[in-house]
Amino acid sequence: MSIYGVQESHGKQKESHLSISRVSLAKQVKAAMEFYFQDIEGQTPSGLYKMVLNEVEKPLLESVMKQVRGNQTRAAEMLGLNRSTLRKKLQLYNL
Repeated sequence: MSIYGVQESHGKQKESHLSISRVSLAKQVKAAMEFYFQDIEGQTPSGLYKMVLNEVEKPLLESVMKQVRGNQTRAAEMLGLNRSTLRKKLQLYNL
């Protein structure tokens, strides 16, 4: 599953993997989940919680590490994580 943004284009909604807007993260996640459920056409997913967290965690870490210019101590503080936990997550995602 990819997290989709929803972008208005001439009165129509269209999917865009790179759509950036000032819509809240919660609304973007909700829209992405609605697209996901449409895409699976009534099938019952399993492991949905873990799947969504895995989709969100890597870009979150990438963005925070960029913001703090690679400083793991500052990133851990910003994320509210122990620095060793952050290091494990960075290794997991090859960041």
